[in-house]
Amino acid sequence: MTTRNIESTAGARSGAVRVTWAAANARRLARQGLTAPVDGGPAAVSAAMVGAHAQVLSAAELSVALRLDGGATRESVRTALWEDGSLVKTFGPRGTVHLLPSADLPLWTGALSALPAGRNPLPQSVRMSEEETDQVVDAIADALADDDLTVDELTDEIVGRTGPWAGDRVLDAFQTKWPRWRQMTHTAAHRGALCFGPNRGRKVTYTNPHRLLPGFTPLAGPAALAGLVERHLYAYGPATPQHFAKWLAAPVRWAVDLFDRLAAEGRTERVEYEGGPAWVVAGDTGFPAERPAPGIRLLPYFDAFTIASQPRTRLFAGAAYERALAGGQAGNFPVLLIDGIVAGVWHQRRSGKWLDVTVEPLPGMLTAARRAELEEQVERTGEILQGTPRLTVGPVSVGAHA
Repeated sequence: MTTRNIESTAGARSGAVRVTWAAANARRLARQGLTAPVDGGPAAVSAAMVGAHAQVLSAAELSVALRLDGGATRESVRTALWEDGSLVKTFGPRGTVHLLPSADLPLWTGALSALPAGRNPLPQSVRMSEEETDQVVDAIADALADDDLTVDELTDEIVGRTGPWAGDRVLDAFQTKWPRWRQMTHTAAHRGALCFGPNRGRKVTYTNPHRLLPGFTPLAGPAALAGLVERHLYAYGPATPQHFAKWLAAPVRWAVDLFDRLAAEGRTERVEYEGGPAWVVAGDTGFPAERPAPGIRLLPYFDAFTIASQPRTRLFAGAAYERALAGGQAGNFPVLLIDGIVAGVWHQRRSGKWLDVTVEPLPGMLTAARRAELEEQVERTGEILQGTPRLTVGPVSVGAHA
């Protein structure tokens, strides 16, 4: 794909370039593997996405595999995760479950453990002190050093190493009570003490990432944060500190200070984007010519492209904002992309060998000429999920993913 530098605009700071949303979106699609496959396997795809959301693991498998060449299936992702170890399942941005490249875990843990602590929404009687948090994280790391453990097994090990207070069932969760220590599960992951192991039947297990990556050590916070900003900007830039803060669920003032530091160090470059200043990696100002990004894609729940691309009012334009954003929350609906914008929602349900795919385009978005391309994408979805697809074009009756 040919690129060009977008011309300077009047009123911009000297040397700044002006980037339109169409050009930014086209570049994001290309770098996300949504216009051509990513080379290098599932770990390379996860790196390009800056993490694949895995709250719903089957959705993560589809997110990753659809960005690979036509031979990739969900088994390709499972092999990378549970056999060759090039992917790791852990808690990423916002404390949500992600698939990350194992080789990038030092950067991720260094950056996430350096984020400022936000407001604690838990009642004072439930919270843990800094000292208690340190004790629990150390106990988790020690307990998982030699074996994968289920939650119940890990609870027993933590209580044995800290005290009964860690196992008090005080956390409200899914009509039950979880032990106190579980409020720090994502903290332990961010500090490099915990990640997911393979399921034991229907039970989740955790393991210590040091078992997967001998010699693993989180990077120092400042260097890791700088690296994470650069990766985010490369994948989703131009972006503002506000965009980055939203993506991480971090304080905006902190993100502004971080962006100021990186700009002063010459690691980022200011551009004009959507009527205001935004940032890209220094020197990364080549963008495609402004034209619609061609093609149809079916993106699953929580696909990273729909969550991290900003501003959402452009990606979810018009009726898509109401139909596909579920009250402003990206990711809760699988979306139909047509020429790079959200053009509807879809849903799939498996029944034996059959994979029933229902696609609800927004009015006027799916022309007769594009129907064949949609059918190709449904076939590809069936290949990835290893089912025989049946397409229905009509209303999606299921609600947003909880």
